Amino acid sequence: NQITTVFPTSISVDSATIKGDTTIGDASAADKKILFDGNAVDYHIGLDDSADSLIIGKGSALGTTTSMAFDANGIITKPLQPAFCVHPASQVNNLAINTVHNPIAFGTERFDNNSDFASNTFTAPVTGKYQLQFTIYLLNVDVDTHYIETKILTSNESYLHLFYCSAGDTDWLYHTIQNSVVADMDAGDTAVITLQIPNNGAAQMDIATDSFFSGALLC
Repeated sequence: NQITTVFPTSISVDSATIKGDTTIGDASAADKKILFDGNAVDYHIGLDDSADSLIIGKGSALGTTTSMAFDANGIITKPLQPAFCVHPASQVNNLAINTVHNPIAFGTERFDNNSDFASNTFTAPVTGKYQLQFTIYLLNVDVDTHYIETKILTSNESYLHLFYCSAGDTDWLYHTIQNSVVADMDAGDTAVITLQIPNNGAAQMDIATDSFFSGALLC
């Protein structure tokens, strides 16, 4: 005689102790998942069979809001991890002297994973350590300007960089200023790039569109 047992497609368990291996799925070409049914927010861990990836995300539907994905090669991606890269939408010409340009305008986004960058400002969505960096590509720098002061200006701290223009003997046709830092930021803190020109020289310096401001949450 043969006995056939039919198992349900889903089960609900309040508590259980599992000893030994447990297999979820039957080797068929279909997604498999475990759901965590919370009071306010649900989460899932599952196999995206079409992508051959292990997915951890929010909600009950596999792949709708993926927080972390492990592919078949062990490569981990975090689609919602805060990360951005922006540059000026157009060249900024003839910057005024004796002025703090706060913030420098970065009107074009190359990417903004978690939509944390707006109005030339990055806003930290969670408390953590953030890698921030910029490259400012300057044109027509007057040697008589003496110095240019740039900052990564966050709510907690400012990170200074000085460029002494007077180190040259003629105007600088072009020059790049770069700075980077791992900054501590609290949720809601902001970061912008500022540039100050003292009351020296002519208002002839430009910021080229090849300038960049980028950042990402490290931990």
